[in-house]
Amino acid sequence: MSKKISQKIVGYKVATEEQVQEAAAKETASNIIQMHEKVSRPEELAGSTYKIKTPLSDHALYMTINDIVLNQGTDHELRRPFEVFINSKNMDHFQWIVALTRVISAVFRKGGDCTFLVEELKAVFDPQGGYFKPGGKFMPSLVAEIGWAIEDHLQKIGMLKMPEIPEHQQKIMDQKRAEFESAAAAPAATGETADFPPTAEVCKKCSVKAVILMDGCMTCLNCGDSKCG
Repeated sequence: MSKKISQKIVGYKVATEEQVQEAAAKETASNIIQMHEKVSRPEELAGSTYKIKTPLSDHALYMTINDIVLNQGTDHELRRPFEVFINSKNMDHFQWIVALTRVISAVFRKGGDCTFLVEELKAVFDPQGGYFKPGGKFMPSLVAEIGWAIEDHLQKIGMLKMPEIPEHQQKIMDQKRAEFESAAAAPAATGETADFPPTAEVCKKCSVKAVILMDGCMTCLNCGDSKCG
């Protein structure tokens, strides 16, 4: 493409290698597609389906989160949630579930940081009380369990980091658990095995029934939270 020069050339300067690389980086950055509400939906989306079974209903809820892949095949490839659907045979919660999925999907398509949805949903409490899932995790409400499922999905696609317990802390937790179980009386056989001691209390940090008293200190065997530091 030719360009007409209307002024007299009085001098010139050769671009350095750093300037060339910087210009190339800016051009590449301008071509990177970020998630925003004007991104059109492809004909096919990959996703994951999560089963949510609560004692509040005889029928389970099935939540599907579909993801869109941006800048596919490049170094800037991103996988972002695009839409969410919840289906169940139980029609008691149909209206608010449809409203919730539409709002969440709109936040996903808006782009930016959507991870705040997790904490907002997990902070919803049922006035009639929550329930315990198998394994001892306490769910304050059905909405909170939807939040936990979304958190699990965002961790899988890399938008949230998996919580990691330091190796030395994990060793202390394993040691305390072994001491506690050896000191405690063996519970009556029920045909089921618990992930944590049956006398454990609910942890305020991770909501799992895994807090035990050892050496005068309340310690969580699941996340390592302890009042003694």
